[in-house]
Amino acid sequence: MEFFKYRNKLKPEKGRLLISEPFLPDPNFERTVVLLCEHNDEGSFGFVLNKPSILKVNEVMEDIASFENIVYVGGPVQQDTLHFIHRNASVSNAVEIAGNVYWGGDFENLIVLNDTKQISANDVRFFLGYSGWGPGQLDTELEQDSWIVCDFVTDQLLFETDPQIMWRKALESMGGRFSVYSNYPVDPRLN
Repeated sequence: MEFFKYRNKLKPEKGRLLISEPFLPDPNFERTVVLLCEHNDEGSFGFVLNKPSILKVNEVMEDIASFENIVYVGGPVQQDTLHFIHRNASVSNAVEIAGNVYWGGDFENLIVLNDTKQISANDVRFFLGYSGWGPGQLDTELEQDSWIVCDFVTDQLLFETDPQIMWRKALESMGGRFSVYSNYPVDPRLN
């Protein structure tokens, strides 16, 4: 008999969150919240929302001095690429992920919107790299109870929540037994 089962009835899909189980041993994903931007038969990808790096965007790309946002570690795949999500529907060519949450779009347009104060730095989150899964890989990890799927995706949670408490807040939003999981200590031996 298995002691813990984190599974819930939700299936992964674009616009949902993956919340790492409380004791996931992978250091890339310990206590992380991942926004899924795509999930289909060919695989899945998204961005870790709560792992800030020590870099700012204008240190990564010198030609965009107007952005002083912290860059987040989006995941272990292609960490030499810069991605962004935002909550501004007027960024051209952006892909809607969930209500008022968009991925990418025309980067030059984003800079113009920022420079003309039509978008705030608080409305954009930048990532180095991304999290990716091959065909069937995420489903296998879900069967192994590595992830909890959450459909409580709000722009407030993604853009206004302190990264240090985002994992706990996402679990609390699910209520019931998931609220209990949110209070699990990082190391149960210290309890």
